[in-house]
Formats: sequence, structure tokens, C-alpha cells
Amino acid sequence: MTFRIHLASQSPRRRQLLDQIGVRHELLLPGDDEDAEALEAVLAGEAALDYVQRVTLAKLEAARLRLARRGLPPLPILCADTTVALDGRILGKPADAAEACEMLTALSGREHQVLTAVALAWPLPDTRAPLLRLSRSTVRFAPIGPERIAAYVASGEPMGKAGAYAIQSGAAAWIEHIAGSYSGIMGLPLFETAGLLREAGATV
Repeated sequence: MTFRIHLASQSPRRRQLLDQIGVRHELLLPGDDEDAEALEAVLAGEAALDYVQRVTLAKLEAARLRLARRGLPPLPILCADTTVALDGRILGKPADAAEACEMLTALSGREHQVLTAVALAWPLPDTRAPLLRLSRSTVRFAPIGPERIAAYVASGEPMGKAGAYAIQSGAAAWIEHIAGSYSGIMGLPLFETAGLLREAGATV
């Protein structure tokens, strides 16, 4: 039987990355009755490493409950979350253009960390613990002038992106150096994801 999973993510990049390694998947997205954004709220004093793992597991549990409610095929569920950290500060998705400009200005000429957690769980009532992996990468931006930041923000690309940028967008022209996982910075580290899927019985 072909191994298939549910992907609990609205990110088209994660779908593309799963396609890249030949993983068949069905989307398992939140309904109108769910407040998905509330799961991403940062707790007071929370470190970025703790945050990204906690949020990923919270999204995964919400997806397990969603699957049970909808009565969909009982396939394993994959979930991921990405955050950007600068000097210990968590840079999530910007609320508006002004915040996006502020984030990119802070990243200009600096190194920052990109953390992506990916987790897989089995449908309820299975009691096996979720499988979790973490990808850590370092990205260094060249200095970016305010005009270039303003133009990028005006394009709308920063919205919905942790740290207000996407590595596969025009922001790639600002990146001097990467240490880590390119796919992890995109939002789904393929090495770690493939390991999870093999552990669950897939051929990747």
C-alpha cells in the first residue's frame, strides 16, 4: 500500500517540499470554528527553541482532534512550525507593514537563527507519542537600505512569514551566508522530515 499522510499546514511551500521527496499527502486545514492563530501566541519569557516545539505539538494535537471530528481516513498527520530568532527575540509573522519593516531593519547586516520543528502523530485513539525533530539554521543578511525594505514590504511578500521574509523570494538577494538547512528555512526540513516518515513506515 502507498504510504500517505495528512499535512496540517496551509503553507504551499510545505506541500511543494513534500512533493519534492515523493510523499503523497492530503491537506488537513483548520475550519472556521478554530482559532489557529491563537496557537502561535508567545508565552511570557519563552525561548525560541521551546516556542517552536510547543507550537508544533499544539498544532499537531489540534489536527488530531480535527481529523477525528471530520471522520477522514486515519492517516498519520504531519505538522511543522518555523520561527526566526534574533538575539533571543522571537520574530513571528508581522501584524502589518510597519512591523514587517521593523523586523527587516533589525535583521539587516546581522545573523539570525531560523528554527523549524516538524512532528508526526498517529490518529486518535492511538496513544503513541508524537515523533518530533528540530532543524536549526543560521542566516546572515547583508545591510539592506530602507528603500529596498520598503519595496519588499510593499510587494506583500513578508506577510504571513516568520521574520517577515521568505528565503525563496526576492529576499534571497540579501542573504550572504547560510549554515544549516535550506528546506528548513523554507519551512519543512527535508532531512528531518524524511527521518520521521521512515520511522513511521514510509519509504522516502
